[in-house]
Amino acid sequence: MKKLIYLFLFVSFVSFSQNYFKSGFEKYENGDLLGAIADYTKAIEINPNHAWAFFERGISNNDLEDYKGAIADFTKFIEIDPNDADDYSSRGISKENLGDLSGACADWKKAANLGDTDSAEWVKNQCN
Repeated sequence: MKKLIYLFLFVSFVSFSQNYFKSGFEKYENGDLLGAIADYTKAIEINPNHAWAFFERGISNNDLEDYKGAIADFTKFIEIDPNDADDYSSRGISKENLGDLSGACADWKKAANLGDTDSAEWVKNQCN
């Protein structure tokens, strides 16, 4: 019986986090970036390993030109899922926006190695 209760609590916990994530995504799609960030933050508070909430919050932060915040979110995503090219590519864009082309190139090279063709082009055109 205890295992069943724990399973129910875990499923509820994940579902609750996912509801905030979905709400954040809808707010982002409707142009409410601050509302989206608030919902992604709630999803992360509930489930600190919700990689995609970090990613989407990073995208929202990047759109608001909070590049340091975006980099922190993409870095957290990378800690959770180091084999996803999107996080390296997006963190590279934020680094480029901060004027850190060397850091951007390192991230784009990693993304290209993971199969991201846009990042491979950026490496070719912008990195030594």
